[in-house]
Amino acid sequence: FSEEQIAQQLNLSLRSLQRRLREERTSYQQLLDETRLELALQYINRTQLSVAQIAPLLGFSDSSNFNRAFKRWLGLPPSRYRAAGFQ
Repeated sequence: FSEEQIAQQLNLSLRSLQRRLREERTSYQQLLDETRLELALQYINRTQLSVAQIAPLLGFSDSSNFNRAFKRWLGLPPSRYRAAGFQ
């Protein structure tokens, strides 16, 4: 979902949503990243899905974008995370 769609679902204007998120010291992008990371870890730890299969489930257009985001979040690519057996 886009930020605009979320605002609409909450019956808020986009500006009101942004203001409320700012009051909570967060942003749409930060919440999206946290949610994507949480789901990515679940898919990696609990399924045998490949990185290429996980990427679109999290809203990434391709696996290279997912790899880049995952590395930004945890400092290593998802394939190395999985191979290392982190939980």
